[in-house]
Amino acid sequence: MSLEKLNKVLASEVEALENKGTAKGAELIIEKVIPAKGENGPRYLVRGFGDKGFIKMNSNAYLGLSMNPEVIKAEEAAAMEYGVGPGAVRFISGTHKPHVELEERLAKFHGREAAMLFSSAYVTSMGVIVPLATKDAVFVSDELNHNCIIQAMRLSRPAGKFIYKHNDMADMEAKIQEAIGVGKRVLLVTDGVFSMRGDFAPLDEINRIVAKYNDKFEEGIITIADDSHGVGAYGEKGLGTEAVTGGKMDVLIGTLGKAFGVNGGYVVSSKEVLRYLRETAPMYIYSNPITNSECAAVLKVLDILQSDEGEKRLKHLAEMTARFEKGLVDNGMETILGPHPVTPLMVRDTEKTSKIVEHLKQNGVLATGLNFPVVPKGDEEIRFQINGDHTAVDIDYVIDLLKAFKA
Repeated sequence: MSLEKLNKVLASEVEALENKGTAKGAELIIEKVIPAKGENGPRYLVRGFGDKGFIKMNSNAYLGLSMNPEVIKAEEAAAMEYGVGPGAVRFISGTHKPHVELEERLAKFHGREAAMLFSSAYVTSMGVIVPLATKDAVFVSDELNHNCIIQAMRLSRPAGKFIYKHNDMADMEAKIQEAIGVGKRVLLVTDGVFSMRGDFAPLDEINRIVAKYNDKFEEGIITIADDSHGVGAYGEKGLGTEAVTGGKMDVLIGTLGKAFGVNGGYVVSSKEVLRYLRETAPMYIYSNPITNSECAAVLKVLDILQSDEGEKRLKHLAEMTARFEKGLVDNGMETILGPHPVTPLMVRDTEKTSKIVEHLKQNGVLATGLNFPVVPKGDEEIRFQINGDHTAVDIDYVIDLLKAFKA
């Protein structure tokens, strides 16, 4: 047996991606973090760039708490008490006190009966959606939902799938009407915040429309939102899109690896739903949980988020987001305005997107260009992500670099 033939095929396929300009390329390696000092936020040293400090404009750690001393202290203390890993899956001997405490805390945070931890948010969406999608279920899904939702739908064998135009409530209602008689249960799935655009689903309007048709299905319409980018990043107390819109979903998926700055994913819902998922979700049953130290770190983040310091961080994050958006608009650049710290620069051209990203990198800014097929053709963009540890000096520096770019 030899990989020689396969290696040639795979190398050719990667080369084709590179020629199209859609390959992700070599990963940058961050070797050191320089703490915030004076008017500057943190700087990051990247392998191959010597002592040049970079501003991270592509981090999901929206609250800027991953280097917080209290969070680090809590994580270290739990590692000393429980060790660095759980040692088993949950149903064998991998469930520890910090796992249970965090699930109880997350359920209370979101006003739900119960919560359940997974190893990541991506795995959470897969682990929640696939078991709920029986052969008698029907999907109604936003066309711009995250890849994890798309893959979960592909793994399922439902009675039908209906995709509605992005955030188009009239089209969503039409798709629900089409689903009547096709299946017993509808799984209406949406992102809370759409990660490529920073806009959000109108959860309140979704609830209003769903209420009109719930009785048309034997097992009802189950609303599911993956608000991984929303939770902790905006809304009162960091409660995300539900707080912003006033809508509440039957099943809410969140992450511990974005705004909370740690690792892992979770779902909150009724006790009955989560009891069922613990018995049927293979991504939960057969995978080790996050570590006890990660649980302890998240518990400390929740303490901070629900304190005066948390309110200050959310306020600062909102102010920096508005400052960056204003800088783009004032200088004639196209963006999608909104309260969430994901702020896209709509470039609408693959080659130009790559050139701007390289221009930023050469001047000490890390940003992510998104090209087809990650985004539709014509929607090529640079996704900027504002963090709570960015300063006004950081924001203005990036805007000035964008102004100075010449195609």
